[in-house]
Amino acid sequence: MRRRSGEPIYSTAIAAGRTVFGLFRVRPGVTGLTNLPDAGGAVLAITHFGYADFALVEWMTWRKNRRHIRFMAKKGAFDKPVVGWLLRGMQHINVDMTAGAQAYADAVRALNAGELVGVFPEGGVNASFTVRDLKTGAARMAMEARVPIVPIAVWGGHRLLTKNHKPSLGEAYRTPVTFAVGTPVRVGAEDDPQQVTDRLHGVLQKLVDGLQARYPEPGAGRWWQPAHLGGTAPTPAEAAATEAERQRRKAAARTAAG
Repeated sequence: MRRRSGEPIYSTAIAAGRTVFGLFRVRPGVTGLTNLPDAGGAVLAITHFGYADFALVEWMTWRKNRRHIRFMAKKGAFDKPVVGWLLRGMQHINVDMTAGAQAYADAVRALNAGELVGVFPEGGVNASFTVRDLKTGAARMAMEARVPIVPIAVWGGHRLLTKNHKPSLGEAYRTPVTFAVGTPVRVGAEDDPQQVTDRLHGVLQKLVDGLQARYPEPGAGRWWQPAHLGGTAPTPAEAAATEAERQRRKAAARTAAG
């Protein structure tokens, strides 16, 4: 495993994140912390309701055992001048959707080297704040590297920054952010990736349900609460339709640009 003292960019980023979360008096609460491995490779399968989820999970992990996570991030982020430099400096994994095999191989290599690899198996931020269908990549790479999948649910992080909503500084201040780290899902080379993924979905949904039920602030009528719990967030069907239209417009723009 890499020596953490040799990663000044990652250490600086963590310090900056701690400062920001401290200034906003973010109130973390964690259950299942002992399920985070202190050594060895593992796939961290994380829910994705907000853009700060990766930083929040790294913060929570660092507080527990000072480990760094290699997150899988889209190529578009790596292509940005400053952001890309930071991502490469923190040894995150570049996911080029036109050449996904390379990212997959890089992730398996990191797992075999004893690293934690962070994956958002929903494939993107989900504006309905429910766990949608998962992609099988997390299961497949865990099976190949013969490492466990650690399910992690985050609730409240979307109140800091998420899709289709820009919270004010007042809204973000003293926001409770809760984490649930589930029992590691053990996999074998002979397992079916889709069955493992379906099982993982059920675990993540159960973890989210528990966090929502115990959340210290009522969410009825609030934008950050899912529709089925009385909030005003779009339903899964509405969110899917909006996302499909957004992707259609992006594709049309790329075509028009030549």
